[in-house]
Amino acid sequence: MWNRIKRLFRSVFGGLIESAEDPELILKQVIRDMNDKVPQMRENVVQVMATEKKLQKEVEILTREITEADYKVKAAIKQGRDDVAKLYITQMQEKQTALDRSTSQLESAKVAAVQAKKFLDNYIIQVKKRAAEAQQLVNEARAAKMQEQLSQAMASFQVGDDSSTFEEMRERIQRRSAAAEARMDLATGGIENQIQDIERESLNLQVEDTLSAYKRQMGLGEPAAPPAAPRVEREPAEKSLGPADRAKALE
Repeated sequence: MWNRIKRLFRSVFGGLIESAEDPELILKQVIRDMNDKVPQMRENVVQVMATEKKLQKEVEILTREITEADYKVKAAIKQGRDDVAKLYITQMQEKQTALDRSTSQLESAKVAAVQAKKFLDNYIIQVKKRAAEAQQLVNEARAAKMQEQLSQAMASFQVGDDSSTFEEMRERIQRRSAAAEARMDLATGGIENQIQDIERESLNLQVEDTLSAYKRQMGLGEPAAPPAAPRVEREPAEKSLGPADRAKALE
């Protein structure tokens, strides 16, 4: 029972967390975290290099002091001061021990400094590589998000209310256009418009006749057509009389 409850909580909260996670924000945060580590790593490298420099100076100082102590031992011996020579020898031995220790530490510090600088350089290269990969993933995440939004918009357009709205508006516009065309046909096809067309044509004919008369008066009109030849009526041919007709005529 307890395992089932834990599985239920994991499934519910895991889904909520996964849906709330933004890959772009997570990747950017990872890169920021990596870049934030660079200054601390640089500081660590600086500390290692500072230790190397410090040991280098200690070795140089001890080497110089041992050389001076050697000269002093020789000078004390020449003066017959063996007791003073012994003191210088003791100091020289102590400094030699310190020199050996510092030399060993210096070698270790040099190795550590080289490794630290190498590690820092490699880490910076990895950060740049990861940043480039993260930017590529961010671009892919943005493209995927855009495609997801586009697919959702297209799906809602195909099955949602927008499609029916477009169809309704198209039908309404078509009805208005058809009604306007019908009103135009009715307005231009009535008897009043036909009478206006006849009157306008009559006025044009009158204007043409008046213009032609002016041109004839000014001698600019077309020459009048020659009068038509008079029509001669032919007498019908006399009919030949038959015997009955001649008898009647003689009477």
